[in-house]
Amino acid sequence: MQFLTTDLCDAHPDLVRVVEPLFTNYGGKVCFGGPIVTVKCHEDNSVVRDTAATPGHGRVMVVDGGASMRRSLLGDMIAENAVKNGWQGFIIYGCIRDVDAIRELDIGVQALGRIPLRTDKRGIGQRDIAVTFGGVTFRPGEFVYADNNGIIVSAQALVS
Repeated sequence: MQFLTTDLCDAHPDLVRVVEPLFTNYGGKVCFGGPIVTVKCHEDNSVVRDTAATPGHGRVMVVDGGASMRRSLLGDMIAENAVKNGWQGFIIYGCIRDVDAIRELDIGVQALGRIPLRTDKRGIGQRDIAVTFGGVTFRPGEFVYADNNGIIVSAQALVS
């Protein structure tokens, strides 16, 4: 999948919602996109781990971690599992860890930052609900596209 979010914005100005420029690109796949699957969790990545273990079918996991900068919601083992299961990438409204290992994987990852601390595993979190951050609401089944220019969301596919 090759695209530039700048070109998608120019070609479809009425169809895109642009996420505020809060994120850094950490993944080995710089340009990624697909249908959205959402997870909402706070300093507990149990639902992220469990979701990454399911077939991704080219989807992108959008994780609302409440912008917590205290614990990582994604590490190399979950990211490796997501690659094996066909996920395109992650948008993490929070932190990740194992940055060097994740950069070597064929998966897109954008996050607010990085921290070496893992999360507690309490099994707390929600999946497939609308989440809002960066000035945009992400709905399951809509489409997200990310590259070094930014992140955009659309109710319909913009790239085939």
